[in-house]
Amino acid sequence: MLIAGFPAGAWGTNCYLVAPAAGEECVIIDPGHQAADGVEEALRKHRLKPVAVVLTHGHIDHVASVVPVCGAHDVPAWIHPADRYMMSDPEKGIGRSIGMPLMGELAVGEPDDVKELADGTVLQLAGLEFAVAHAPGHTKGSVTFRMPETADVPSVFFSGDLLFAGSIGRTDLPGGSMEDMLDSLARVCLPLDDSTVVLSGHGPQTTIGQERATNPYLRQVAAGQGAEQAPRRGM
Repeated sequence: MLIAGFPAGAWGTNCYLVAPAAGEECVIIDPGHQAADGVEEALRKHRLKPVAVVLTHGHIDHVASVVPVCGAHDVPAWIHPADRYMMSDPEKGIGRSIGMPLMGELAVGEPDDVKELADGTVLQLAGLEFAVAHAPGHTKGSVTFRMPETADVPSVFFSGDLLFAGSIGRTDLPGGSMEDMLDSLARVCLPLDDSTVVLSGHGPQTTIGQERATNPYLRQVAAGQGAEQAPRRGM
């Protein structure tokens, strides 16, 4: 399996391209602010053909390049219905103006083909499987994508802004909820095997085992306690 990732734009949001191997079809995850050029570079480097864009949530730092990327390759974008409105009205998702200079760089709106994600479904795209889990807390429509373990590759978990290395996503923006976040961490993250590789929306990769042992939020959720004291990350 091939996973090519890079941090993009003003918020350093991780964009991922996932394929069975170089020279094959791929799925693009979270093409955010100023990600279009990086996507095209990765497609050329690995000789990939995109078949879909999938989105962990609707914040502008994760969806800003959806329109140009989908338009350039005539592919659909998948997003949870609770976050779909943010593609056309990004300022509602963050509760404040994101600034006219930045707004001038954005292709705000929906691509021609939008498909909606549902909890518990398994997407079959580019010869790969992505198990979808609804994981609200950062936003109402946040989701994660988990790829199954194979003989050669451990399970891979695209956590969006649910779980980071050493932290979690913020819950103080519109649609955020600490109660929902803690429930999602317990329901979606804790059951995963320690060997599961976590590729998050910001920052470096980690594993569930590492986070179970060191992440203050995941440790306290596992212990059945609240989790308020450690700093949170994300837009």
